[in-house]
Amino acid sequence: MRTLFLKKSIAQIQRETGTSELKRSLSALNLVSLGIGCIVGAGIFSLTGEQTAVYAGPAILISFVFAAIACAFAALCYAELASTLPVSGSAYTYAYATLGELPAWIMGWLLILEYGIAASTVAVSWSGYFVSLLKDMNIIIPAALTAPTLLYDPNIGGLKALGLSHAFNLPAFGSVMLLTALLIMGVKESATMNNVIVALKVTVLVLLIVVGLPHINTAFWHPFIPNPVVINDTQTSMPVVHYGWPGILHAAAVISFAFVGFEAVSTAAQEAKNPQRDMPIGILVSLAVCTVLYVLVGMVLTGLVHYTDLNVPDPLAVAVDALHIGWLKWVVKTGAIIGMFSVTLVLLYGQTRIFYSMGRDRLLPALFATIHPRLHTPHWNTLIVGFITAFVAGFTPIDILGDLVSLGTLLAFAIVCFSVLYLRYTHPEMPRVFKVPFYPLTPLLGIAACVWLMWGILNMMELLFLYYIPVGLLVYFFYGRKHSLVRKHALPAPEIALTSPVMEQNSSIL
Repeated sequence: MRTLFLKKSIAQIQRETGTSELKRSLSALNLVSLGIGCIVGAGIFSLTGEQTAVYAGPAILISFVFAAIACAFAALCYAELASTLPVSGSAYTYAYATLGELPAWIMGWLLILEYGIAASTVAVSWSGYFVSLLKDMNIIIPAALTAPTLLYDPNIGGLKALGLSHAFNLPAFGSVMLLTALLIMGVKESATMNNVIVALKVTVLVLLIVVGLPHINTAFWHPFIPNPVVINDTQTSMPVVHYGWPGILHAAAVISFAFVGFEAVSTAAQEAKNPQRDMPIGILVSLAVCTVLYVLVGMVLTGLVHYTDLNVPDPLAVAVDALHIGWLKWVVKTGAIIGMFSVTLVLLYGQTRIFYSMGRDRLLPALFATIHPRLHTPHWNTLIVGFITAFVAGFTPIDILGDLVSLGTLLAFAIVCFSVLYLRYTHPEMPRVFKVPFYPLTPLLGIAACVWLMWGILNMMELLFLYYIPVGLLVYFFYGRKHSLVRKHALPAPEIALTSPVMEQNSSIL
C-alpha cells in the first residue's frame, strides 16, 4: 500500500525540464492562442444550442457565468502549478508530486476523457458542420459515411452496433488523421497554423456579435428561467430536472467542457520559451477572452431565436438565419468548421504530451516517450493517440460522451485545486513566480465549485466510478505498477534497473 502513494520529488520533476528532448518554441502569444484555440470550439458552436434548448433556456447566460467562475478558480491553481512545475503532463504531474502514483494514474486516466475522448467528440461535431456546408453546396455524402457505427437505442436500454459496413463517420475519422500528421511534423508548424485559425474564428464570433446585438428581441428572454420539468433520462432511467435552477446547474456542468482549453496550455510547459512567466499569461488570458465571447454569443443566440428552436447541431447558423443575411450564414458555418478543426488539434496535442510524461515514468510503455531525432516530436505516441481518437470519432455518437467528458474534467480540476493546498503546506519554501490570490480561499472555492457542478450531471456518476475508473485501475495494476520507475527507484538496490535505452540516456531525472 505504501508504494501506491510514492511521490515524485519536486526536485526530480524540476530536473525533468532540463532533460526533455522537446523543442522550446512557444511564446506567450502562442500559449494564449493555444488556449483560445481549444476553448472556442464545439462548446459554443454546437453544445450551447442543446443545453439552451433542453436544460437552461435563456438562463444559459447564468450557466456560462457559473462554469466560468468554477473554471477561473481552477485556472488560477493551474497557473501557480504550471509556473512552479513547468513540465509536460499537466495535472498528471501535479498529482504525482502531491498525492502519489496511484492518484496520478487516476488523474492521467481522467485526462484521457478531457483530451482524447473530447477530441473525438469535437471531431464528430466538426463532421456535422462540414457535411451541412457541403450539402449547401449540393455535395451530398452518403449517410453511411457520416453516421456513427454505435447508436443508443432506448428500446433495448443500451448501445447497438450498425456495423462498419453500414455506418462510419468518415469525415470525423479523416480530420483527426490529418491533424495527427500535422502534429508529427512539428509543434512550431502546428502552433503557426493554430494562430491563423484562432484569428479567423474569433473574427467570425465578433462579427456575429456586432451584427446580431442590435437585432435582439428581448421578448425571447421571457421567462428568463423557464419552470422546471422532471423527465426520466432514457440512458440511466434516473429523473433529470430540465429548466429551473437544476437545469441551469446541469447546463453549467456540461458547458464546463467548453472551457477546457485553458488547461491545455499547461501541457505545453516543456515547449514554452519562458514557462514560468508565460504559462500563467496563457492560461488566464485565454480564459478571460473566451468567457466574454461566450456570454455575448449566448445573448445573441437567445435574443435572435426562441430557446426551444436551438436544439440543433448548428445553433449559430440557426441564429444567423433569423437575421436573413445569406452571406453571414456561410461565414459562420465556415468559421465553425475551421474553429473546431483547431480545437481537435489542441486536444490531440495535449493528450500526446500527457502520454509522453506517463511514458517517461513508465506507467505507459517507453514507446510513448520516444522522440523523433529530426522532428523533435513524440511521433509514435502521436500516431497511436491519433488513430485511436479517429476510430472513436468514427463509430461513437456525440451524445454518449459529452456528459462523461465534462464529469471527468471537473473531477480533474478539483484534484488540481487540492494540489495547490498540499504543495503550499508541504513545500512553502518553493519559489512561485505566480501565486494564487486570496489563498487558501481560492483553491477551496475551486474544489467546492467543481463538486457542485458535478452534482448537476449526477446521472453520469455511475458510468464514471463503476466502469471507467475501474478499467483504468486494472491497467495500472497489470502494467503501470510493475514498470513504474519511481517505484523501482524506491525498492531495494537489486531491483533497480533501467530497461529502456531511451531512459538510460535520461537517467538524470531519477
